[in-house]
Amino acid sequence: MSLSTVCWLVGLSGSGKSTISRLVESTLKLSGIKIEVLDGDDIRKRLSPDLGYEYNDRITQVKRTVFLAEILARHGILVLAPLITPYTEMREYCRKQLVSYVEVYVKCPIDICMERDVKGLYKKAIEGRIPLFTGLTDRFDEPISPDLIVETDKESPEESAAKVVDLLRSLPLMSSLGENGGD
Repeated sequence: MSLSTVCWLVGLSGSGKSTISRLVESTLKLSGIKIEVLDGDDIRKRLSPDLGYEYNDRITQVKRTVFLAEILARHGILVLAPLITPYTEMREYCRKQLVSYVEVYVKCPIDICMERDVKGLYKKAIEGRIPLFTGLTDRFDEPISPDLIVETDKESPEESAAKVVDLLRSLPLMSSLGENGGD
C-alpha cells in the first residue's frame, strides 16, 4: 500500500491559502510528484452544495474533505487542502483521522485579508449579508502548534510556497522522492 501526506493549509479568507497551494502544486508536479489540491471553495461547490456556514455544516465540510483526502493519500497522492478550518476541534479531527497530516498556518492580519478581498465577502459580511463570517462574526481559533507558519503579509506567495515545499520535502514519506522524485 502506498501512502502520502495531506498538507492542510489553514487561515482566514484572503490569507493566500489557495494561491500558495497552486504554487506548491506546480513546483512539485515538475518533480514528478502526484499531487492534488482540494480547494475549500471547489469542495463546497461540487461535494457540499447542501451545506451552509453554521457550525455543524462547517464540521461536515471538513469531514467530507478529510474522507476524500484520505482516499487520495492512500493511493500515493500528495494532497494540499487549503480550507479556512476555523475551529481547533476541526484541526484535531484532521490530525486524528489522517495518518500523515501536516498543518500549515497561512497567517495574515484580517485588515490585509480585507484589502485582498477579491470576492467581496468581507464587505458583504460587514453589511450583514453574510451572518457567520470567520474572523468577523464567527470565531477563528489561531492554530496552536502548526508544522509551519507562513506570514503572507511579510513575504511573497512564492516565498511562502517555497517554505511549504521545503517542509514537504523534509518529511519521511516525501524525502524518498527527492528533488526529482515521483514514479
